[in-house]
Amino acid sequence: MTQSSPAPLLQSDDRLGTQRGAPAAGTAAPLVQVRNLHKGYGPNIRVLKGLSIDMQPGERVVVIGPSGGGKSTLLRVLMGLEQIDEGSIRFAGKPYIEASPAGRRTTIDTVVRRQIGMVFQHYTLFPHLNILNNLILAPCKVHGENKATATARARALLARFGLEAKAEAYPNHLSGGQKQRVAIARALMLDPKLMLFDEVTSALDPELVAEVEQVILQLAQQDMPMVIVTHDMWFAKNIASRVIFCAGGVVVEDGPPEQVLGSPREERTREFIERVFHIR
Repeated sequence: MTQSSPAPLLQSDDRLGTQRGAPAAGTAAPLVQVRNLHKGYGPNIRVLKGLSIDMQPGERVVVIGPSGGGKSTLLRVLMGLEQIDEGSIRFAGKPYIEASPAGRRTTIDTVVRRQIGMVFQHYTLFPHLNILNNLILAPCKVHGENKATATARARALLARFGLEAKAEAYPNHLSGGQKQRVAIARALMLDPKLMLFDEVTSALDPELVAEVEQVILQLAQQDMPMVIVTHDMWFAKNIASRVIFCAGGVVVEDGPPEQVLGSPREERTREFIERVFHIR
């Protein structure tokens, strides 16, 4: 299959500054405030155990950690896809998600939820729609956008990601890397204020990973706030303004990438980094 790639965005020796896009301390209210988040599945499986995080506008937060540590569950909660047992989330200073005192239900502000975009590991494209219609469906149906306006925006996004020739193609005619780039474009069609990426390269062949990471790097250059769950430590190091290591449903370590990935303070973090990088 012939591969199309996005236009070059970074020279091979370019790097995003680790603080680029992150405000100085005390200059802005948090974009996201997660407080005392608890989430379980049934009485015996507790995934999140009192997790609390603040995220500033413009930050690129990469969440790493062992499987089962709560990383993907955190993203699904942030997207409003999971009920929570306890805790609350504020977005841009407004109440967004809150558990009732008894944990019987979760209140979710759907207006706030529409400001958050998420890209999943397995694309979630509609197979019966061509790529262009995958992109314009939500803006037209959810936001009531004029079809011609939405179509023009969709074509511009596809061109930006090197996919203009695929507008009329169906998902089963695209490579994994192309599908994931389409999924990112589809999320951007709703003009999100925050992007969530859940292991978006883990299902791809190694040669396709770079083209998807390049698209995310482009968004980072434009100061799009994002939370990224990944096992790719090279990618984490080069895109993050901040790295959070989660294990056992709590935040174990939180700091700049050079500190968390290079000189972790916590023994649990050091063990994980050694195992991932195969170092001693």
